[in-house]
Amino acid sequence: MSTLTDTTRRTASRVAAVGYLALFVLAIFANFVVKQGMIDPTDAEATVAAVREQEALFRVGLAAFVVVFLIDVAVAWALYVLFAPAGRARSLLVAWFRTVYAVFLGVAVVFMFLGLQIATGATDLAPDVALLMFAAFDFAWFVGLFAFGAHLVLLGILIVRSHIAPRFIGIILAVAGSAYAVDTLAHILAVDYAAIGDVMLAVVAIPSIVAELTFTVWLLLAGRRSSAVTREDTSALSGSLS
Repeated sequence: MSTLTDTTRRTASRVAAVGYLALFVLAIFANFVVKQGMIDPTDAEATVAAVREQEALFRVGLAAFVVVFLIDVAVAWALYVLFAPAGRARSLLVAWFRTVYAVFLGVAVVFMFLGLQIATGATDLAPDVALLMFAAFDFAWFVGLFAFGAHLVLLGILIVRSHIAPRFIGIILAVAGSAYAVDTLAHILAVDYAAIGDVMLAVVAIPSIVAELTFTVWLLLAGRRSSAVTREDTSALSGSLS
């Protein structure tokens, strides 16, 4: 089995860091500025009117989601390479969960595009159908976020056990991942999610922002030094965790 070189792992840390920064900017724009800024889940007519009036902006937001989908695949690869010394099987599992999330986001974007087509009059379907497509986007994304939460929990455990990154980063990543999972289940199980929506937003947003920004800073500042793992260190780490 080939050994990952220090150069490859340094490259992976840079890819992950840049990817996280790009994801942070693009996801905020696509979700909060575009999607939530135009789509009112309680008013189909207002939603269709908003999309028609700002179609160009909506398309840019849609493109941002597509780019996020691709970047997440690259980040999944980078994290696998970076944490492979902690055990290739475990690192691969972490990467697979992030890839599953990316796939569901890609599927969700298809629903968003269909909603755009309906809203802009490309079909004879009613505005309610466009709103249904946007709701399908949300649910597909929520299912993906459940996998993303599992990814963060597993990544956090991997960090805590391997010491490749500081243990506190692993802990807060695991907390953030648990928050994503709880929020997804709340969307499914709660009869009136809107009643607890503000609380759940805080439950998810606070740990996730703190965790992922802290992790990004570590990737930028300490990833290069931490990635310089010798073959002997790699063998010792893998042996202790297998």
